[in-house]
Amino acid sequence: MPVMTRIGLALLLAPLAACATTPTVSAPPATVSAPPANPPAGMQYLYGSGEASALSVQAWHALLGYVTAKVKARPVDSVVLADGASLDTPKFLPCGDRPLAAIFDVDETVMLNIGYEYHDAKTGRGWNAAEWDAWEKSGEGAVSAVPGAVEGVAALRGLGVTVIFNTNRAAANADATARAIKAAGLGDVVHGQTLYLSGDDAMGPRKDGRRWTISSRYCVIAMGGDQLGDFSDLFNAGQSVPARRAATLQPPIAGLWGNGWFVLPNPVYGSGLKGGFDDIFPMDKRWALPTDGEKQ
Repeated sequence: MPVMTRIGLALLLAPLAACATTPTVSAPPATVSAPPANPPAGMQYLYGSGEASALSVQAWHALLGYVTAKVKARPVDSVVLADGASLDTPKFLPCGDRPLAAIFDVDETVMLNIGYEYHDAKTGRGWNAAEWDAWEKSGEGAVSAVPGAVEGVAALRGLGVTVIFNTNRAAANADATARAIKAAGLGDVVHGQTLYLSGDDAMGPRKDGRRWTISSRYCVIAMGGDQLGDFSDLFNAGQSVPARRAATLQPPIAGLWGNGWFVLPNPVYGSGLKGGFDDIFPMDKRWALPTDGEKQ
């Protein structure tokens, strides 16, 4: 083969050889966020602060004072809104001669999910349905009672008031939830009698149906929760953030807080943690340093 032909052939094959020997460049690995240095502010407050524990104990003291008075002077109506009632014109289920009961949410109302929230804070992944389901099934050793709840629940039972838990934990995990409640020091519960769960009826996470079922057997004289849905599903019926807040302040609903309906603090999760600047800060209440110019 002539020299020039060999050179030309070599030049022709060089790019092919380069393709055969050059390694494929892969995409850089996804950046993994470092674990947060500290728990989120809401967790610091609810699970670590003396202020949160004081608020919880304060709520339980107020509840016990209210219930003690109601036991002595039996009410005609319960504190459960009837089917068809509205927040503007509330109507309550009658008591009749049914025995007295108090209804409580579980998570962050009577029981703190310390173990799950530690996992959430350390991973920074946020709430995950599969992980929460695993927590429901296996987390009984890492819960604690809300401050004041153990003493409050025991006192209610001592007054002859049946304590009933109405939670959106899954009915499929009823046994594990009962064990967790007992592990928190809140006593024994029985699914379908003193423990009601999501999946017990066709209403899913809405709790009104379960409240009505309980009210068919009991005169409910007090309710406790950390979310407005623990008192009525009407609060979550598609209202805007400002309208939902306003609904809690209008009479006669406003008169129920501390008088049958008792709220426990929860700045960590739930229906109260939403809203943008325009939802939270009214235009006529905004302020900026004079040197910063006009309100934004």
